[in-house]
Amino acid sequence: MIFQRSLIRELTQVAMAVFTVLLAIVLTTQVLKLFGRAAAGQLASDAILAMVGFATLASFGVVLSLTLFISIMIVLTRLYRDSEMSVWLTAGLSPAAWIRPVLTFAVPLVLLVAIVSLFLAPWAKGKGNQYANLLKQREEISALAPGVFKETQGGKRVYFIENYSGEAGSASNIFVQLIDGNGKLSAVFARSGRLYTDEQHGERFLLLEHGRRYEGEAGQQDFRIVEFERYRVRIDQALKPLTESSSKIRQTQALLASQDSADRGELAWRLSMPVSALILALLAIPLSYYNPRAGQTFNLLLALFIYMFYYNTMGVVESAISRDKLSWLSGMLPLHLALFALFVGLMAWRSGVLRRWRSRT
Repeated sequence: MIFQRSLIRELTQVAMAVFTVLLAIVLTTQVLKLFGRAAAGQLASDAILAMVGFATLASFGVVLSLTLFISIMIVLTRLYRDSEMSVWLTAGLSPAAWIRPVLTFAVPLVLLVAIVSLFLAPWAKGKGNQYANLLKQREEISALAPGVFKETQGGKRVYFIENYSGEAGSASNIFVQLIDGNGKLSAVFARSGRLYTDEQHGERFLLLEHGRRYEGEAGQQDFRIVEFERYRVRIDQALKPLTESSSKIRQTQALLASQDSADRGELAWRLSMPVSALILALLAIPLSYYNPRAGQTFNLLLALFIYMFYYNTMGVVESAISRDKLSWLSGMLPLHLALFALFVGLMAWRSGVLRRWRSRT
C-alpha cells in the first residue's frame, strides 16, 4: 500500500540520520574515556585508536536498538503533528494497521541487533582486551632505549640506560626506579645488565650486575643500601594469548554450555537485546500518539521513562541472575511479557480513543 511504502521510506531516512548522530556521540564518549585511561597509565597510547573501534563495535547493539525506537517515535509523531495521521485514520485505517509496516522496517534491524549482541560484541570486547594488554606488555620492552628516561606502569617504573646493544641484549650504566604495591620507593644502579627470557614461563627480565639498591627515603630509619652481584627485574608479563575467562567476552556458544551463574546472566542479557528492541519498536506506535492541543512533551517524557526503565531493569535482572538469585524464567521473561502487555494495553486504549473520536464526527 501507498502509506506502507512511504512510511518505510521515511523511517529508513530518519534512522540513518539518528544512527549517525548516536554513533558520533558514542565515538566522542569513547575517545574521551580512553584518553583519560591513557593519561592515567592504564592504557598504552598506541592502543587508543584500535580500542575506540572495538568499543564502538561492542556498543552497536544498544545504538541500533535506540535508533530503532527513536526513529519510529520521530516519524509517527510527525504524522500526528502534520495531521497526516488524521487523514489515514479517517480513510479507515486502524491504529493496528501501522504494526505491519513498522515490523517490516524493524525486523531487519532486530536481526542485526541479535547478531551484534550474540557474536560481534563479545568478539570485539575480547579482542579489545587482548590488544590493549599486548600493547601494555610491549610498552615495557620498548622502555629500554639508551639515553632516555622512560616511565611505564603509570610512573611506577622509570628506566634509564646509558648504552645498549640490541644484538647482544646487554647494557651499561643502568638506573631503575621502582614503586611497589605498598608505595615504597627504591632505586637501583648497576654497571651492566642484559635482557633474557625465562623459557619456562615466557617472561622477560633485566638482569643487573655489580650494583646497588637503595630502599626507602634517605634519613629515615628504614632506609638501607644493598650491594649486589646480580639482581633481576621483570620488565613484562609473558606475551602469550590471554584466556577469555570473563563472561562479557566469552563466546555465546560457551555460555550456552556453561552452568556458571555469571555466564547465565550474560547470556540472558544478550538474548534480551533483540527481544527488547522488537518490543520497543512496537511500543513506539501507541507512544507516538498525542493530542495537538496538549502538545507532545508528555508522550516524549513517557517514552524516555519507559526506555530507561526497561534497560535499567534488564541490568538489574542480569545482575540478579549472575548472583544466582533469579533464573531466566523468573527474571527476564516476565519483564519482556510485562512490556509486551503494556503495548497491547496501549493499542487497545488507542483503538478506543479512535472509536470515540469517530462516533463524535
